[in-house]
Amino acid sequence: MKPSEINHPQGFIDWPARRVQSFQRDGYWQGQSLFEAIAQTATGHADSVAVVDSEGTTTYAELIDRSTQLAAGLTQCGFEPGDRIVTQLPNCTEFVTFTLACLRIGLQPIMALPAHREHELSFLLEFSKARGLVIADRFRDFDFQAMAQTLQSNAPDLQHVIVDASVDRVFENFIDLDTVSNAGEPASLGPMPASRSVALFLLSGGTTGLPKLIPRTHDDYLYNARTAAALCNVTPATRYLVALPAGHNFPLACPGILGTLVAGGRVIMTPSPAPENAFKVIARERVTITAVVPAVALQWLNAPAAADADLSSLEILQVGGSVFPAEVAARVKPELGATVQQAFGMAEGLINFTRLDDPDEAIVHSQGRPMSPADEIRIVDDQGNDVDDGEPGELLTRGPYTLQGYFNAPEHNARSFTADGFYRSGDIVRMRSDGNLVVEGRDKDLINRGGEKISAEEIENLILSHPDVFNVAAVAMPDETLGERICVYVITNPSATVELDALRDFLDAKGIARFKLPERLVVVDDLPQTNVGKIDKKSLRDDIAGRLNQ
Repeated sequence: MKPSEINHPQGFIDWPARRVQSFQRDGYWQGQSLFEAIAQTATGHADSVAVVDSEGTTTYAELIDRSTQLAAGLTQCGFEPGDRIVTQLPNCTEFVTFTLACLRIGLQPIMALPAHREHELSFLLEFSKARGLVIADRFRDFDFQAMAQTLQSNAPDLQHVIVDASVDRVFENFIDLDTVSNAGEPASLGPMPASRSVALFLLSGGTTGLPKLIPRTHDDYLYNARTAAALCNVTPATRYLVALPAGHNFPLACPGILGTLVAGGRVIMTPSPAPENAFKVIARERVTITAVVPAVALQWLNAPAAADADLSSLEILQVGGSVFPAEVAARVKPELGATVQQAFGMAEGLINFTRLDDPDEAIVHSQGRPMSPADEIRIVDDQGNDVDDGEPGELLTRGPYTLQGYFNAPEHNARSFTADGFYRSGDIVRMRSDGNLVVEGRDKDLINRGGEKISAEEIENLILSHPDVFNVAAVAMPDETLGERICVYVITNPSATVELDALRDFLDAKGIARFKLPERLVVVDDLPQTNVGKIDKKSLRDDIAGRLNQ
């Protein structure tokens, strides 16, 4: 079956034609859709287990059949290639099946996270003009259907809310996932999406308010997943544990779910990376590789259960999302038995890995090097000039899996990309003599709480709506476990008072993800300024670090 024609959405920025031709000529882009690649693997592994969750196992043949059936049902609901659907499912087999169904018909999922609430989702629905929303019924005691009722009333483009729940639990005007699965005929499905078309949207960890949408095409994201899988030695014998939220780039395609399925391995879904849960799953399923953030790695190392847990099958522990302290990285091999693979990357594209055969010193003290020979990087100073070897500077990058522009964000793209197509990452790095990068920090106003990137501006804008707040600055506060937490410096209105618990309640009522709630409040009379009149965030970060050390 021939693929459909390329139909880029308005607001998508394509690679220049000459670069497209070179990526195709050199074999980085192979003209295959993500679903097609996984279905091709499934033909040789039909009876092998593809996905495991708490409800049971699914073979490759069953996975392709169920996702194809669901794809037909989505088509019967009226979804068309190029439509967008906000996807908010926890780690379960249904996440995998639904994602593949979308990829089969060219329906473009926007990968929201289970922690997102009305504040984030209303923006995603409005900005993307998504025609659908897929949610769990309840997860971690939160009622997603009740939230979706409010969202539906304020999102004119939202036509379908699909719920992973039993029929008798589905709210009026919503539809349960099983009903969708039984609604269509697979034989009626159209052609595969064009490989250069948008496959899905990831969310940025942007500094300017709410997330930006990152379009990933079938060509570039399949290359991302395949290359990461090859570098991590993923084979049909691999057992990959999805412990982080599956909608993140790291567990989705680095190598993650997609890389493991393309290679014929087994994906194990678990809803929580907490050691009391994850250790049992690792032992039971003989997990060989998983990806975590530094805060989770530290929890595992310090867990009382670690000494008695059977982690003998675990060969690779990927750690990324924020800088992994060297003294903690050095503990992993002797205490957990797994080889650390540091990962430093971005949903926008570039992924750096330490290699499995790197010397221990490089694995512990660096964040790796680009995974593709086609990755181009520059490290530049404030004027855009290349720095000397070993000197810190901002990382710029372009390549066959790094975007050319955020979706429908012309003003932000003008700031985020150079004239010759390099993405300005905002990460401050230096290159070692072995080619590995060391991350020194960021030049953007971003708080990295356990791998979740939080815009200081977004938090500030919400707090400024508090009737007792005159001005506010949100900054990163160092934390041994999570890396950073949110501290807010507040100037109150005359005669007003603000307490941390009350401020958190105020923000919680706004419907924001709970990981964005401030964890320290400092009330001040004024905020320091730079010589150009901006709030001096560096001074505030130094101040809170000093307060913590008192």
